[in-house]
Amino acid sequence: MTKNTQIYGLRAVIEAIQANEPIDKVFIQKGLHGALSKELEGLVRKNGINTSYVPIEKINRLNQNNHQGVVATISPITFHTFEVLADQVLSQKSDPVFLLLDQVSDVRNFGAIIRTAECTGVDGIIIPKKGSAPVTGDTVKTSAGAAFKVPIAKVDHIKDAIFYLQASGVTIVAATEKTNDLIYDVNLKGAVALVMGAEDMGISPSILKAADHSAKIPMLGEIGSLNVSVACGVFLYEVVRQRNI
Repeated sequence: MTKNTQIYGLRAVIEAIQANEPIDKVFIQKGLHGALSKELEGLVRKNGINTSYVPIEKINRLNQNNHQGVVATISPITFHTFEVLADQVLSQKSDPVFLLLDQVSDVRNFGAIIRTAECTGVDGIIIPKKGSAPVTGDTVKTSAGAAFKVPIAKVDHIKDAIFYLQASGVTIVAATEKTNDLIYDVNLKGAVALVMGAEDMGISPSILKAADHSAKIPMLGEIGSLNVSVACGVFLYEVVRQRNI
């Protein structure tokens, strides 16, 4: 985590939130008390900011300055408003590709996914406000700068994005091993949104249920799953293949 993506200290973080700085996540020391800490907690709740309550050792690892038990990460990119992004893309293209990430939490996996998304022409990446990997310096580095090129939007819940896209004529395809349908048998032409799940849990059941189709990658070895960034690459290049044959 690079220094220019952090703010630390109670008052500094409060003022940053009030100034609408692009705060990605706030780390608060467990058991923190006082008027300022209560004010901060109220602000992060009101603004829906991703927040983790962690031991002091975690805070110290993040920042060795006089942090007062609070460190916030600042996104090096500007996030898009989901509805505005979706409407803009859909008005310009009949066959856009959206990528929805359900709780992908590793910053390097996230960066690798963004890089592949840029290479395959993804029109927008949608992530939840809470539970998703933050966009840090490491994310940007792993993405090889693609984080500045692919529009990324945050939503309260991935299901909200799914319902909005479905109402706009976009087909939702969930990547999961819990299906008999192979990726090669699902039509990925037209307006499509791919849903990729968390590294450990996959796609949550409610989101899986909301998808129009489910598809899996054939696994021929003994290991049952691929790294999420690799799996995402396989899916996105199948989209490219289908649209170029």
